[in-house]
Parts: sequence; structure tokens; C-alpha cells
Amino acid sequence: MALTLRSVGAPVRNPSRPPLSPEVAALLNATGLSRRTLMRGLLAGGAFMATGGALAACGTKPVKKPEASGSPACIGTDASATEKKINFSNWPLYMDVDKNDEKKRPTLDAFQTKTGITVSYNEDVNDNNEFFGKVRHQLQACQSIDRDIMVLTDWMASRVVGLGWVQPFDNSKTPNFTKNVLATLRNRPWDKDMNHAAPWQSGLTGMAYNAKVTKEIRTVDELLTRPDLKGKVAVLAEMRDTMGLILLAMGKDPADVSEADFDAGIEKLKKAVDSGQIRKFTGNDYKEDLAKGDLAACVAWSGDIIQLAAEDGNIKFVTPESGLMLWSDNIVIPSSATHKANVEQLIDYYYDPKVAAELAAYVNFICPVQGAQEAMRQIDPELADNPLIFPDAGTLGKVHAFKPMTEAEDKRFAAKFEAVSGA
Repeated sequence: MALTLRSVGAPVRNPSRPPLSPEVAALLNATGLSRRTLMRGLLAGGAFMATGGALAACGTKPVKKPEASGSPACIGTDASATEKKINFSNWPLYMDVDKNDEKKRPTLDAFQTKTGITVSYNEDVNDNNEFFGKVRHQLQACQSIDRDIMVLTDWMASRVVGLGWVQPFDNSKTPNFTKNVLATLRNRPWDKDMNHAAPWQSGLTGMAYNAKVTKEIRTVDELLTRPDLKGKVAVLAEMRDTMGLILLAMGKDPADVSEADFDAGIEKLKKAVDSGQIRKFTGNDYKEDLAKGDLAACVAWSGDIIQLAAEDGNIKFVTPESGLMLWSDNIVIPSSATHKANVEQLIDYYYDPKVAAELAAYVNFICPVQGAQEAMRQIDPELADNPLIFPDAGTLGKVHAFKPMTEAEDKRFAAKFEAVSGA
């Protein structure tokens, strides 16, 4: 074991969670793209839904469609000088909330007071699958999606960067970011100039269980085969996370997996689905079912489980004996966004170590900001020493990445996973 404790279930000083936005849904899109995965910068270097499921295309100035997406004409005109606002799409439970007033978000409120910029904050991202399916046509056509920030996982962020659907930010306007971003997240292959994506949070993919309804789990094989868990297990709709853990359990390295090994992993997953062991594939919405006991165990993301465990000590995060997967989510600016300079101020603000520590104390994911661990000691020394928030060498020794894939390879792997998951 690399982690000092196998299960993280002790209460953590963490305020009450906010209610999830009604927009957060469990829908999976047939594109084959889903939520979080590898942090390539460390080891190798939705889901925007408006009311009624329709994509909003108002509130920002229209953008002239160029001959090809990604050309200079596709970049929205920055109105930050006269419009002090930001429309921000993020994942649930990714922003600190006042324990006495769920309408208040302390760090975000302080940013608005400091800058005079009004932030419309939306918890409307459930997985990358949904996001890509909802916004791809608008971004390709250079149409507004009524957002200035969208938070995407590394592999999806790299995809939209490559497609030219993201506009670069000015490094001279984000000195805290360029100074304080962790060395392991610098100059990633798909963002070598560090001006297209700013890591928001990172995290670990492992397992979780509810001790009210089942005994401890230790291995992925237990999750997929133990009789008492039958029909009470969920795995992630994120192919790289779920398959990464399965491959590790098979003794295979996800960073160098062959197609034959992947196929063997798919067969292992299919057997668990066909037997009724796996109840469903989920995005970010597994949390409620686990907390209620409708799920006994699942593949899960570290920060979600730390938060749930703070409210209920029966919720445990487990490091599988075979290892963990690692990922990061990133702020990117859509090409059609019209408040780039305002976003640059927000990026720089959240890369102040004191602000980053305050945010990390609430969300409990891995903090990407150098200096935040020292700042956290003034807020909560226990969290400053938590390897799931500030990983030590032992923890990092248990993490793995899924290999970079060509577009053709990605389509083949995704199709095989979809055939089992039903996405």
C-alpha cells in the first residue's frame, strides 16, 4: 500500500455540500466520450445542458463563421472592458460554499468584490460525454454557447484545443498561474505554451463503498465478482477510468496496453455486466446512490468520496491493491467566448496559493497550485497532510495513466466500451 490508510472515511472538517443543480443529469451520449481520466502532464511529460436539454446560444455577441474553425475570425471579440461578467460552467461540488448559506461561495464572492466582475456560476457539467455532444456543433460553427469558461478533463481539453475550439489566454495577464502551477502540470504535450488550459483540480480514481450496506472491498476483482455486491455496483462511464482499473487488476499497464489486453479487459467487464453484478455506468451522479445505500460499492473519484465521508463516516475511499488512475480537469475558454480578459483575472486569482488552499479545503481534490499546501496548514493541518489532496511520493507511486491514443485507436477502444456500457 502506498497510502497510509486504505480507506479514507474519517470525518474531515468540511462544510455541508451544496445541492446539485437540476441541470446535472445522468444521461450518457453516444459519442463515446465521458468524464475524467489521465493527467498526462504528470506521467507523460457535458456537458453543458441548458433548460430542457437545449443548448443556450444567447447572451453573447454573435461570432462570424470563418472558412475553417480555429482561424482568427472564429475568436469572439473581447468585451471585458465594458462587460464585467463571466459565464462559468463547472462540475458539481467543485466550488467552496458557505456552511451557513448555500447561496454564498466565499472565494468566488471575494473575487467578484475584488474585481467588480459578476460571475454566473453553473454546476452543469456531469461528464465530458454530455459536454461534447451538446456543444460540438455550435463550437464547430463558431456559434456562441453562452459560456466563457468550461472545465474539461485533460483528454477532452486536448481534443478541443486541437480542433481550434479554444482561444488562448495571455500569460502576461496570469502571472500567478505561470509561477505557481505545479511543475508536473507544466508544458503538457497538447499545451506546451501553457496558454490554452489552466488545471482547476486533479484527482484519483479508485473505489468506494458504503459500510452500512457491505463489508470492506480491497480489489477490483471483488467489486466485479463478489456475490454480496451483485446488482449494487456502479462503474464509471469514463472508459479510461473504468478500463484503467480493470487493466491494472489484470496486471497490465494502461500506459502501454495492447489491443489484445484491452479486449481481455472488455471481456472481464462484459462478464460482470451480463451476470448482473454491475447495476449501471455513471457519470458524476453516483454519489447520491452511494450515500443512500442504493449502491454498495463503485468506481469513484477521490474528492467526491472525501466530501461524502465528511458527512457520513460509512463512506470509504479505497485504493485498489493494483493501483489508482490519475486525472485533471482544466479551465478552457471557448473560441466564441467574449470575456477573455475577465477569465484571465479569474485564473490568476485562483492560482494565489491562499485562495487555492481555501478552495481545496472545501472540494478536497488534488490542488494544482504550488504553495497551497503550506497555506492549507493555516486552514486545516489535517487536510494539508492528506495524500489524496497533496499526494506524497508513496501515493504517486500507486498512480497510473492511460496511454495516449491515435484518433483511430480511440474510436476502436471507445466503440468496444460502448458495446458493453450501452452508452
